[in-house]
Amino acid sequence: MARSVPLVSTIFVLLLLLVATEMGPMAVEARTCESQSHRFKGPCIRKSNCANVCRTEGFPGGHCRGFRRRCFCTKPC
Repeated sequence: MARSVPLVSTIFVLLLLLVATEMGPMAVEARTCESQSHRFKGPCIRKSNCANVCRTEGFPGGHCRGFRRRCFCTKPC
């Protein structure tokens, strides 16, 4: 009986380790790269306007950022 306690606890720890590795992050989220828009003029007030200009530059989207409200185009890296 004394030998079974360490054996059971070892098996329990191994099972926990197996479950923990299986429940890790399922999908790796891609990083987002940003580039300041070359065609957007003036301060960026609306995100939708920025995103539309970025689409004409070949990016899937964009957003306003910073104190000076510049338009930055975004794409997955």
